[in-house]
Amino acid sequence: MKAIIPVAGAGTRLRPHTHTQPKPLVPIAGKPILGHIIDNLYENGVRDFLFVIGYLGDRIEEYIVNTYRDTINAEFVLQEPRIGSAHALWIARNFIKDETELLVVLGDTIVEMNYANFFAAKNTVVAVRKVDNPRVFGIIEADKYGVIKKFIEKPRIPKSNLALVGAYKIMNIPLLLDAIKTIMNHSVGANVSWEYHLTDALMEMVDQGEKITFMEVDNWFDCGKKETLLEANASLLRRHGFKTSSAADYPNCIIIQPVRFGKQCKLENSIIGPNVAIGDHTHISNSIIQNSIIGSFSELRHATLNKSIIGSDSSLKGLVQSLNIGDSTEIDFTNNE
Repeated sequence: MKAIIPVAGAGTRLRPHTHTQPKPLVPIAGKPILGHIIDNLYENGVRDFLFVIGYLGDRIEEYIVNTYRDTINAEFVLQEPRIGSAHALWIARNFIKDETELLVVLGDTIVEMNYANFFAAKNTVVAVRKVDNPRVFGIIEADKYGVIKKFIEKPRIPKSNLALVGAYKIMNIPLLLDAIKTIMNHSVGANVSWEYHLTDALMEMVDQGEKITFMEVDNWFDCGKKETLLEANASLLRRHGFKTSSAADYPNCIIIQPVRFGKQCKLENSIIGPNVAIGDHTHISNSIIQNSIIGSFSELRHATLNKSIIGSDSSLKGLVQSLNIGDSTEIDFTNNE
């Protein structure tokens, strides 16, 4: 089975980090988002990959070639303009039109599920998860037999809380391409900001009689913005039990697991953790860091950080105070207004 992974987006919700690197290469729990996706699929038998690249696509291609040169078969196609997930598949149509089945996985979401059952489905199947706020996701509505009757992108009045999580197994590729062509033709003359959603193409397939079912996933990590990225980092660190280093490796430091250190990190007089991932060759001294992601080749001194993301090759030097405080004095540095 070939996997197609659209990774063309600019990742505006993760700026400033995506000013200098594409969102799929933002690190989480010790490796890029895209690395988690590829590794999950590889562990479940997928060897053929097609990446739809766009914004800073050369960085993605370089990462994949350098990291997975001897393990996967990788092809690349450029999406320009970048106008939605359905359009990404349309751009890649010559690479997928002869496939008998196709796996589509979005490049900014990490899904953990029973892939054996997902792959074994005889019909088109999509991965879903129950969510608290279905109005901000693509949603499905299904009958009592589990057959999907509606796909709705960000419904104003949702009738279901089953959200699409970005993994799809397509068993009718010709119909998928026809559906994408149909929705694109319906919007001829639309302005440049128009996007063609895979959700709409799947709805067109349903209207054409395609049987599509769903499967609920075990875990879903949406890595689209800072808050969810940090939640995913913490969850992956806890689930996979990273304990690559301890206080014994760093004298005069306190390590509160789970923490993941990169190669050749230097720590001095600091408290690190919980839920912290630190990149390679980073130097941290006299600092307290928790619930954060720190990039590689960075230097932090006298820093107190919580729920923070620090990019690679960064320098942060905190404020050091020397105080002489008399009786009956109150000083508040928290700036809680």
